Amino acid sequence: MLWLATAELAAAVSNAGALGIISPFGGMERHGDPLENLRLQIAKARSLTKKSFGINILLDLEKSGMLIDMALQEGAKIVITAGGDPHHYTELLCKERVEVLHVVSNVKQAQIAESCGVNAVIAEGVEAAAHLGFDELPLFSLIPQVADVVSIPIIAAGGIVDARGLVAAFALGAEGVQLGTRFVAVEENIANPKYKQAILGAKDTDTVITCRKLLPTRSLKTEFTRCLLELEESGASADDIRNFLGHSRARTGQLEGDLENGEAYCGASAGLIKEVIPAAMVVQNLVEGYEKILKKII
Repeated sequence: MLWLATAELAAAVSNAGALGIISPFGGMERHGDPLENLRLQIAKARSLTKKSFGINILLDLEKSGMLIDMALQEGAKIVITAGGDPHHYTELLCKERVEVLHVVSNVKQAQIAESCGVNAVIAEGVEAAAHLGFDELPLFSLIPQVADVVSIPIIAAGGIVDARGLVAAFALGAEGVQLGTRFVAVEENIANPKYKQAILGAKDTDTVITCRKLLPTRSLKTEFTRCLLELEESGASADDIRNFLGHSRARTGQLEGDLENGEAYCGASAGLIKEVIPAAMVVQNLVEGYEKILKKII
């Protein structure tokens, strides 16, 4: 949720007992400064919650190092890294006593992340929204294989929206879960109402993976993804696809609500999301549902 993970959403999630996450781009103007935005978002989050929250930093961004520095300057205690080599900043973050979680999409990546000293890995399956790993491994195949080779905690991500996914992830070796699309369709998320309604209206077959020549990406099926798929199927080069995508397509779709010209990232389990509710209710439903399922099993 690059443009959507704001202080307000993070605080609501953290106040409910989970771990809210801030993006340096959350709520930022189209041509804003992510460094200043991150500083402001951290300050705002601290005014809204006394609980812990994390900062998500993509390592393949041009300003990733500067964003890491800003997070450290502002006293961040938890940082999630993704989209790059965990060798780059993990040692620095750990020296500053920051807890580091790194997103991985296969076993080798998980082993490398552990060797770099991260505190936990987020194992993300192909069911997840937005950018995916090139191997496109299903989450429930990925979790146990990662669990067999690493000793650090595993957080499961991709297609989890309720307690059933939570219990299943735990059974396979995860110690926590990360939810993305479910927290788009909450009251505290600044996502455009058209984007939220598109998620609520999605069926099981209404997401699609595009951009396999660049980086696989899961989105809702829209006019935009139809045009993109036609371009890919015509044999377009990676540069042609990159030119078609242009800049800030996710912002166009998710914040501005232009689903014909912008990307609407969405996980494969969107068909399970039927209403916009408070973030606290998502967390409450996870906890209560988990307990009910365990009683049935026991």
